[in-house]
Order: sequence, then structure tokens, then C-alpha cells
Amino acid sequence: MEALGDPTRRRIFERIRQGPCSVSELVETVSVSQPAVSQHLKVLREAQLVTVEKQGQKRIYQLNLNGIQELRQYIEGLWDDALQAFQAEAEKIANATKNYD
Repeated sequence: MEALGDPTRRRIFERIRQGPCSVSELVETVSVSQPAVSQHLKVLREAQLVTVEKQGQKRIYQLNLNGIQELRQYIEGLWDDALQAFQAEAEKIANATKNYD
């Protein structure tokens, strides 16, 4: 989650979501320097959200489906917690309403 906190990094991630791409394609997408893009890619790789494959002189980045799955499970857990809290509150209100009838 922290890796996607930076707006530039999110734009890079969103571009990679569209399909594998090189660093030079990413530089064009976000209009920042190549070293800055490389730093953002390092963070995304360390967070296991993207992988890199060397193809000749180019490095091609793509989504790491295993890392995305872990992120999804985490977010689904948060959503489950929110739904359970909502259900508990709804039941509390329903019970309070019954007591007034």
C-alpha cells in the first residue's frame, strides 16, 4: 500500500497495468527524469508489485500477479472488517428500534 502512496508512482503503476513497457515508455508517460522513474520502479519491485525482464538493452516491466494478489487479499480483509462493523451497527439500531415498539 505504501508503495502506491506517491502519485507519480501510481501513474507508473497504472501505465504498467495497461501492459508491459520499458523505462523509456514510462519516462514519456510521467514526464519525469529516467533516474526518478528508475527509483520509483525500484520501490514497486521491492513491494513486489512489478517484475522486470531484460530484453537486450531494454528492461521491460510488468505486473507481478503474486504481489497484486497479496494486495487484493489485504484490501478485501479491510472491506470484510468494514462490512462486519456496518452489520453490527445495523443490528444494534434494529434492536434499539424493536425496544421502542
